[in-house]
Amino acid sequence: MISSLLMICSASLKAQIFKLDEGQKIAFVPKEQYVSAAQQMDDYLPLLQGKRVGVVGNQTSIIGTTHLVDALLDEGINIKKIYTPEHGFRGAADAGAKVSSGKDEKTGLPIVSLYGKTKKPTPEMLQGIDVILFDLQDVGVRFYTYISTLTYVMEAAAENNIPVIVLDHPNPNGFYVDGPVLKSENKSFVGMHAVPVVYGMTIGEYGKMVNGEKWLKNGIQCDLTVIPISNYNRNAIYELPVKPSPNLPNWESVYLYPTLCFFEGSIVSVGRGTETPFQIFGHPSMRGEYSFTPQSTSGASKPLLEGQRCRGENLVEFAHGYAFNANQLHLEWIIEAYQQLSDKDFFTNYFHLLSGDKKLRSQIEQGLSVDEIRTSWKKEIDKFKEIRNKYLMY
Repeated sequence: MISSLLMICSASLKAQIFKLDEGQKIAFVPKEQYVSAAQQMDDYLPLLQGKRVGVVGNQTSIIGTTHLVDALLDEGINIKKIYTPEHGFRGAADAGAKVSSGKDEKTGLPIVSLYGKTKKPTPEMLQGIDVILFDLQDVGVRFYTYISTLTYVMEAAAENNIPVIVLDHPNPNGFYVDGPVLKSENKSFVGMHAVPVVYGMTIGEYGKMVNGEKWLKNGIQCDLTVIPISNYNRNAIYELPVKPSPNLPNWESVYLYPTLCFFEGSIVSVGRGTETPFQIFGHPSMRGEYSFTPQSTSGASKPLLEGQRCRGENLVEFAHGYAFNANQLHLEWIIEAYQQLSDKDFFTNYFHLLSGDKKLRSQIEQGLSVDEIRTSWKKEIDKFKEIRNKYLMY
């Protein structure tokens, strides 16, 4: 349960820097101070001029309040196609919902879906493109699909001899590395590589790792350029200027997402269909002072446990106390929920894809403690960090 100390933490803590048990410092960067590579146009415009450009983007692809596509067109860049990931170009589609191709109403440019019939661009989709500009805000978690989209874009580009330019973004969960490392038998679009759940890299760094470690199909490598962020602080929580997907509406949800998304592989609701998705969890048969009732909403049609009153926990104040929280996954929440609902069929098969390792489910079912579970990850996390260190840019 949330301690009384955390319950009284106020948002005024956000402007300060605190020392954590691990010896790291963690800061909060408000959205007004957000700086991404896209804002540094002088660094990449010369690479686009005179080229036929394909842009991989969505609602997070912005320069100030102007969409990247609009800004590039104003600069005379010849954009031929827009490629869009899960949730669509404007970011309104439900998680997992098929995204259709079409045309952008504002610019008239064709929109090519990378979350429909295919998630990897086909040669036909790339026809007439000289360079791909990739600009998506990631949240630093293995099962968040934008890094999978990046992987497929790089792979298709390499196969078709098209260079890729990644406009880097801060990772709002970049201040720690944690979780089980993906096993190959659990590979899917929500986990393509042998990395922990939280990998502590920007999307540009991740792309360099995928390329450098030859994780693309047949070991092929992409002509990859990463435009870096200015003055990036890895040990910081970034309040994003635009929500990266419909059910991550604020920094609290992004901060809690790495842990709470495990519930997506269970019978427990994480608040889809409420005003606080990925900030709460609960079930009709659970205990708890907090209650909520999921309802169909924009971006969360037919949510889990729709219309049923759920009891559980509200973790918003826990997020506000980030300065006092261990910078790690908080397995105590799913363990507590499992213990309350152990008489039910708690887990779904999707849990294996989220965790990346079937061992985590059995560890929870066997009653292992958080410390025992975390100890079982250490060797593989340490091995991953050796790989990761080769590609860190900041």
